[in-house]
Amino acid sequence: MGRSDIRLGADIGGTFTDIALEIEGTLHSAKVLTNYAAPEQAIIDGIEIVMEAAGIGLADLGLVIHGTTLATNALIQRSGARTAFVTTEGYRDVIEMRTESRFAQYDLNLVLPTPLIPREARFPVRGRIDAHGAELQALDEAALERLADDLAAAGFEAVAIGFIHAYANAAHEKRAREILAAKLDVPISISAEVSPQMREFERFNTVCANAYVRPQMASYLSRLQSRLAEMGADCPVFMIHSGGGLISVETAAEFPVRLVESGPAGGAIFAADIARRFDLTRALSYDMGGTTAKICLIEDFTPHTARTFEVARTARFAKGSGMPISIPVIEMIEIGAGGGSLAWVDAMGRIQAGPESAGSEPGPACYQRGGTRPAITDADLVLGKLDPDNFAGGKIKLSVDEAAGAIARAVGDRLSLADEAAAFGIVEVVDENMSNAARVHAVENGKDVSENVMIAFGGAAPLHAARLCEKLGIERCLIPTGAGVGSAIGFLKAPFGYEALVSNVMALSAFDAEALNSMLDDLKTTAEAFVREGTSAPIEREVTVYMRYRGQGWEIPVPLPDRAFIDADRTMIEEAFRARYAQFFGRAIEGPEIEFVTWSVNAHDKPPEPDTVGLTLDGEAATSETRRPVFDPATGAALESAIFERAALAPGARVEGPAIIVESETSTVITTPFDAIIQTDGTILLTRKARRP
Repeated sequence: MGRSDIRLGADIGGTFTDIALEIEGTLHSAKVLTNYAAPEQAIIDGIEIVMEAAGIGLADLGLVIHGTTLATNALIQRSGARTAFVTTEGYRDVIEMRTESRFAQYDLNLVLPTPLIPREARFPVRGRIDAHGAELQALDEAALERLADDLAAAGFEAVAIGFIHAYANAAHEKRAREILAAKLDVPISISAEVSPQMREFERFNTVCANAYVRPQMASYLSRLQSRLAEMGADCPVFMIHSGGGLISVETAAEFPVRLVESGPAGGAIFAADIARRFDLTRALSYDMGGTTAKICLIEDFTPHTARTFEVARTARFAKGSGMPISIPVIEMIEIGAGGGSLAWVDAMGRIQAGPESAGSEPGPACYQRGGTRPAITDADLVLGKLDPDNFAGGKIKLSVDEAAGAIARAVGDRLSLADEAAAFGIVEVVDENMSNAARVHAVENGKDVSENVMIAFGGAAPLHAARLCEKLGIERCLIPTGAGVGSAIGFLKAPFGYEALVSNVMALSAFDAEALNSMLDDLKTTAEAFVREGTSAPIEREVTVYMRYRGQGWEIPVPLPDRAFIDADRTMIEEAFRARYAQFFGRAIEGPEIEFVTWSVNAHDKPPEPDTVGLTLDGEAATSETRRPVFDPATGAALESAIFERAALAPGARVEGPAIIVESETSTVITTPFDAIIQTDGTILLTRKARRP
């Protein structure tokens, strides 16, 4: 194996930082507590652990792939830079007015996220481009000159520029950037480069978010590269973006909004790789870490994708209640339910959990690092799911007494419940929240969640996966090798990829093949340029157009062949749209005009495909002398459960529930209705007893 084949994945989460290194089929991994003050330090600490285990030095690394929740956290916590927003006259309040859609139509006390940039930091400028890209009013350059002086004097740290219809013609935004940059030494983001899509609210909000997190992310990425270089790692560093591809650090620093959801994207890629390995055309990715739980549908070995998503929702599961970000993203639903999510009792006497998290500082009460409020990890410990002496490979000693005390103070005493009953209440609420999220996500995509095989990973998911399957009616669940650091492993399998897109509203009846080919060539050039920053391998492309009937408020994706189009292709595209529309809504509509709205080119290299293996559905019963009481939801009492070391279980071994399979980064809880069967590659298959031959 050459140096170029040695890749290391590093995923910064809200509680743990995960490191994964794979050499000649052997995985070396580590989990260390995230360092909020210096996030790069946790990466350095984790790298040192896996380097020592692998017996190599930093100079042997060929590539470091990194994903992080730092951009997401900055948006949620409002901890970004002091940012100014320069926009078209008359559009100053777009990001505050939002759209006419109300996620709770009759709620008079509706709470929406406040804009990232307050009104006094938004500056309108004269100048107007129409929807077809023609200039209606010249840009007021003199006003921009004066504004540049004002912004410099006010001490803004970043600037976002968003003009109406800049996706059709970026000339005004680019000229405004030139004028401001001549007097300002701060990063300036323009919407035509960050998100060249129609719908000004989403586009403006996205460019504001990019500018808001840009100084912080640029500083962090620079520190990370410097620290790695000082330690002797001269390999390139690439980032995984929200769409699941790899981009250079330089691109990430310029467009950090593309890093929002980068860690979860790695998890979805990991799950898709497992689905392909076991030939599962319908899978449900379930990633539960220390702060959040993420659920993603995977069909035909590919995660669902979207062009927009929301962060910082004020109402759980409610579309329209968050901050829209219009960038290509792997589509998933995310809730504040991780191992560190804090439990509490609301005014109506109901147990609640999350979204507030104990994180790594101070962490759950059982960590004995100063935390006094109960987290989900505390409840799992009290219920016997965790071994207090072998958590995180024995690196963190857990205190059952501290966990029980925190649960009693916050939940048990208020509801007159014993410690175990209160702990079960906490866990049951969390599991029910996650099952509801999975159902909502599946229904929104027109799917039946019970028809999927679950793929569970992340430090906390294997603890809850079997119970979640019970609630969702799912018959089988896979816990892959390295599940505790699944997202970091997913980074190692991610392609170099980039999706370029642009809105260009055009009627199908006015189809112009020559103009279309020119626009697609520009998109292909842009996308491939980003991919070529990381690889010289052959590039594959997918061309997608988002279409609708005129007058509709949203579009559907229609895949098209990657080739030059001719005028006669209009019929082919119309038929493809009608077939796709019927697939989504049951039948196509006759009569209305059909429109193109947004064009997309996704370019990427093709990572090697895993060897396909079949599921092993039965095996030889395994036995263990080690047992401990673990709370059983079916009986409402603790049952003596066998404890198995994952490394000691050979392929074909069958573990009858109730039992627990332990490893350094996580533990797999096998509830009474399930058995576990070890697959040929070490993956754990949870299967309902009734399904066993």
